[in-house]
Amino acid sequence: MNKINNEELTKIKGGFTMNGWTFLGIAAAIVFISGIIEGITNPERCINHGEN
Repeated sequence: MNKINNEELTKIKGGFTMNGWTFLGIAAAIVFISGIIEGITNPERCINHGEN
């Protein structure tokens, strides 16, 4: 097995980087805020599917 020094470790790229988490967070915030806005502008009651 080869040992890797710190310089080689910093050159390794892969996995889910911080840019991916940032994009995911922004997308989740947009979906959440659009759901709040839709709920305020279009207040419909929830439909209970189990009741007749």
